[in-house]
Amino acid sequence: MFTVTPAAALQILRAAEQQAEGSQAMLRVAAKLGDQGELLYGMGFDDEREEDTVLDCDGVAVVIAPPSLALLEGATLDFVEINAGEYQFIFVNPNESRSRGSC
Repeated sequence: MFTVTPAAALQILRAAEQQAEGSQAMLRVAAKLGDQGELLYGMGFDDEREEDTVLDCDGVAVVIAPPSLALLEGATLDFVEINAGEYQFIFVNPNESRSRGSC
C-alpha cells in the first residue's frame, strides 16, 4: 500500500487549494524504471481514469495507474527539510536500495 505522511498531505492540500475553484484535485503519483534500473518518480494533480487505483491517504485522494502500482507498493511520500529552510517531497520506497528526491 502507498502512504502519504501528514506533513506531505498538508503541503499537497495547500497546493490543491490554489488549483482552480470547483476542480477535483487528485494527486497522481507515478514510478518507472530508468535506463540504469533506478526508480524515477513523478507527481502532479490530475483526473482519475477508469483503470486507476484511487487511495485516500491522510485526506489526500491519490491516483496510481496500473504500471506504477507494483513499483510504489509499500512506498511513502514525505515532505522533509533537506537543508535549513529548504523543504522537498521525497519518496521512501523499500523497492529500491536508496530513496531519491523527486519534485
